[in-house]
Amino acid sequence: LKPSALLGILQEAAGAQCVELQLTTENLMEKGYFWAITRQHIQITRLPRAYEPITVETWPGKTTRVAYPRSVVAYDEAGNELFRSISLWVLMDLQSRALVVPGKSGISLDGIERGGELPVPTSIGPAELKAVGRRQVRFSELDKNGHMNNSFYMDWVQDLLPSAFHRNHPLADFTVCYMSEAREGDQIEIHYELADDGSLQVNGLMENPEKGSFYRIFAVRARYL
Repeated sequence: LKPSALLGILQEAAGAQCVELQLTTENLMEKGYFWAITRQHIQITRLPRAYEPITVETWPGKTTRVAYPRSVVAYDEAGNELFRSISLWVLMDLQSRALVVPGKSGISLDGIERGGELPVPTSIGPAELKAVGRRQVRFSELDKNGHMNNSFYMDWVQDLLPSAFHRNHPLADFTVCYMSEAREGDQIEIHYELADDGSLQVNGLMENPEKGSFYRIFAVRARYL
């Protein structure tokens, strides 16, 4: 399973529970909001194989001052854990694209703590990274909100390394931080560096022509075995 497909499963699991909670994209649009993910961390025991049946469980954590944490864990048919994750979701104003804190949104979730949840992911700081590539956001990478869907960023990250590397170095865990929206046609400058211990750091930057500077769109820290 590609990491981007894994992220797609996490997104579908969250979406399925939002249907039960009546907090779907359509429900939120009526209130002038939309869901956005700001950070997520995934810990991989084993990636599922093609057509392998898996069981996915998800539950909301305790709401923080600004975000709605969500945990996911997946198992194979024998009950062995495949992967688990924790992600931070926020509400955004549909028109202004500004953050709406839970206390002012009118939307509450009864979060639970089952035990064994991953720690909430921390931010990934900027760094001077040696290699540079470029990608353009395409139509097929957009979601309902009109920006690049969070799952596609890991396709970009995986493409930075050759297939020979991936065959010999399975992905063990990764963290993605989403800082700004990327829209169709945006040119993203990707700075990255693979360390000898198999850790990969990536920063996606976009130029602000008015200020003559760059700002970060996303950042990734991944660990390969």
